[in-house]
Amino acid sequence: MRGHDWINNSLPDELIGEIFSHLHTKSIRDACSLVCRRWFRLERQTRATLRIGPTHFFLDLLPTRFSSLRNLYIDERLSIRIQHGRKRPADKDSYFESTCLTDTGLSSLGEGFPKLHRLGLFWCSNVSSDGLTSFARKCSSLKALDLQGCYVGDQGLAAVGQFCKHLENLNLRFCEGLTDSGLVDLAVGVGKSLKSLGVAACAKITDISMEAVGSNCCSLETLYLDSEFIHNKGLLAVAQGCSALKVLKLQCINITDDALKAVGTSCLSLELLALYSFQRFTDKGLRAIGNGCKKLKKLTLIDCYYLSDKGLEAIATGCKELTHLEVNGCHNIGTLGIEYIGRSCQNLTELALLYCHRIGDVSLLEVGQGCKFLHALHLVDCSSIGDDAMCSIASGCRNLKKLHIRRCYKIGNKGIIAVGKHCTSLTDLSIEFCDRVGDGALTAIAEGCSLRSLNVSGCHQIGDAGVVSIARGCPQLSHLDVSVLQNLGDMAMVALGENCTLLKEIVLSHCRQITDVGLTHLVKSCTMLESCQMPYCSGITSAGVATVVSSCPNIKKVLVEKRKVSQRTKRRAGSIIAYLCVDL
Repeated sequence: MRGHDWINNSLPDELIGEIFSHLHTKSIRDACSLVCRRWFRLERQTRATLRIGPTHFFLDLLPTRFSSLRNLYIDERLSIRIQHGRKRPADKDSYFESTCLTDTGLSSLGEGFPKLHRLGLFWCSNVSSDGLTSFARKCSSLKALDLQGCYVGDQGLAAVGQFCKHLENLNLRFCEGLTDSGLVDLAVGVGKSLKSLGVAACAKITDISMEAVGSNCCSLETLYLDSEFIHNKGLLAVAQGCSALKVLKLQCINITDDALKAVGTSCLSLELLALYSFQRFTDKGLRAIGNGCKKLKKLTLIDCYYLSDKGLEAIATGCKELTHLEVNGCHNIGTLGIEYIGRSCQNLTELALLYCHRIGDVSLLEVGQGCKFLHALHLVDCSSIGDDAMCSIASGCRNLKKLHIRRCYKIGNKGIIAVGKHCTSLTDLSIEFCDRVGDGALTAIAEGCSLRSLNVSGCHQIGDAGVVSIARGCPQLSHLDVSVLQNLGDMAMVALGENCTLLKEIVLSHCRQITDVGLTHLVKSCTMLESCQMPYCSGITSAGVATVVSSCPNIKKVLVEKRKVSQRTKRRAGSIIAYLCVDL
């Protein structure tokens, strides 16, 4: 206040640090750290989580700058800037080696952060078993380890099992150097504490490892398997030994109904089941789940070609607590299967039907009548679902908050108008490439709902009138996608600028009637805009792009043809905007 720093003069470091510790949003913490040098120092000292790219140069500084760090994630896919004054080596290979995390660097991290709880190493190709062994010796309190894309061997994983007795979460994805030997040793070492295990694309890990997990990891609650080398034998061992299992995600083409029967018999606490691309799985397996897993709440079925309505009937009859259901590309599941769900699963809150051409209106009539707590509905390429289904959902599911529809060509104004009339809690609406939806539908939505996110991409009947109604009726709108709307012009941009001052993201791709004039009105008041995508808008020139850059202090991304970005705009934008150039 007029030169007097009341906060810094009155509050000690400990109290400001305590305040920072309760700020869990990264953007807010980053903003606070820029207030002054003291806050910058204190924010670093109280930060518990850090995500960085390959930064071999700065590892020795991390412990002194981030003394409270408990969660560290290093991703070598992220680009970094070399410190000012460091010269990039002429040899590209030596430059790559110098920026990658090495065994020495990982060992120094263990020394600097002996109380680290979570470590994620993503695609750190220079880390081997030696580095992981050294780290494990120094960080015995480690609880979570992610080694995605790391070429560590069995010796390193065995060391984790030997020294990190509190390990609860382990993710092994694309770890090509691992075999059964390493995972068996780990299971023996941390079997009592391990609660979550993920194994994907590890060609040398087979049923032998899963048998060790079943024998030793009695507290396991979450298992994700994506492998063609794991068969029924491995999953049977897990099901019989890990009765506390709550989450099971499988993408294993060699697992059949027999393994799922064991899960249904032994894993009675199962709450989430996700089955991906099952070629040898039928209704018999799903019937076993329905008979045994009475606590099942979330079920995901993707490309399970041999499942039919009978399988969903078993789930509906046996799993009354089901809250989430996704059916994606299961071509033998039709209207009858979803009818069973609508009649029996009254606690259903989210339903996703994707590429389900055999599911028709009657199924959603039952959902509308029976699932009063539904708050999210996703429909993609459901060619047999039309306005009658949407009217039933609207009248029966009045707590609906999210509605996403894509390429459902039978849904038109009638169904969306009903949603606007009855679903007053709706905040997120996406209607993509639905040719029968026009301005009248958006007017009804604007009158009945307070949207924060709207996507009407490819709905060619929508023009200025509909978007103007949304702008006036939904002042809280923060995300808008109106791409490929040939009838949309500057009038809509003016209305958005006047009413939707909280707008953060807008997509205008292929809107050929929008010009620099409309864009100027839009950004005049929408100062919170962070992303503006406007490629292939023939009415927008380099002057309009410059207006966006100069008028929006929070802008972070602009998508536009390269030829529309002047040198002056480039200089003014600096490193704030990430340009994606897409010239014709």
